Amino acid sequence: MTDTTASAAAPHFRLSFQTLGPVLALIALIILGASLNSNFLSYGNVTNVLARSAFIGIIAVGMTFVITGGGIDLSVGSMAAFVAGVMIMAMNAMVPSLGIGVPLVLAGMAVALLTGLAAGLLNGILIAKAGIEAFIVTLGAMGIYRSLTTWLADGGTLSLDFEARTFYRPVYYDGLLGVAWPIIVFAVVAILGEIAMRKTPFGRHCASLGANEQVARYSAVKVDLVRMATYVILGGLVGLATIMYVPRLGSASGSTGVLWELEAIAAVIIGGTVLKGGFGRVWGTVVGVLILSLIDNILNLASIVSPYLNGAIQGVIVILAVVLQRQGKSAD
Repeated sequence: MTDTTASAAAPHFRLSFQTLGPVLALIALIILGASLNSNFLSYGNVTNVLARSAFIGIIAVGMTFVITGGGIDLSVGSMAAFVAGVMIMAMNAMVPSLGIGVPLVLAGMAVALLTGLAAGLLNGILIAKAGIEAFIVTLGAMGIYRSLTTWLADGGTLSLDFEARTFYRPVYYDGLLGVAWPIIVFAVVAILGEIAMRKTPFGRHCASLGANEQVARYSAVKVDLVRMATYVILGGLVGLATIMYVPRLGSASGSTGVLWELEAIAAVIIGGTVLKGGFGRVWGTVVGVLILSLIDNILNLASIVSPYLNGAIQGVIVILAVVLQRQGKSAD
């Protein structure tokens, strides 16, 4: 083999390894979990892990588009808390007029989606039109939404009407053919997200925007519109995740959604999406979500470390994932 041939073959190997790395890590975690606890692969545990990871998973799909386009959003956890609070207050206010039933639930879902879309649009306008750095906008939004939620709850908790919550509970706890609705919704969102990323002009425009904004402009990509769209999509998916989350607890407070932004960003980076933008893969994000969920589950089942340290472990994973990305680029 000549030197030229060897140098051409090496990048293909690295690419294959980087692509398969998250999948191999997921398989290793499954084997480790099964060896540490006999209940790890039980139907109840698997369903619980998948259902609880669906909230972060749905948000992480939207985060994939934002990061691929060269952006970031630190406000999604606080946004989810705010959307949940607004949804609960709206449903409680509509109980006397709509009663307990499907119309009330549908109205609450509409409020959540519209609130999420509006929050995402506001972020998108400030970033794309006003030209403010995404880090600054979403960092400020994180504090604003968290404070607004605490204010709406008067420092306590916003609770959904008991009868309304009882009627709404099946949206989280029931499902189709033994598969919980949050898992089904997460799967549908992931499939649609992967199709949009790989097969549509929008996905290609996100990648070109993240790779080089000036080149994207010269290529007739509507940069501002694409960037705004990524944040609107993310906001809408935050609303959708909240719709799945509220029937689980039936309440919201200033502590709802804490560290969701870290988990969503971590899942995206672990899955292979480049932090600086230019390349993203939704299926990798799904794998990243499962990896984080399994690590959390294994730590809890095996009592290896305190569950209070899970956030620290996720932070370390994010740093390591970025370091590995940079090393891969240096090797190229």
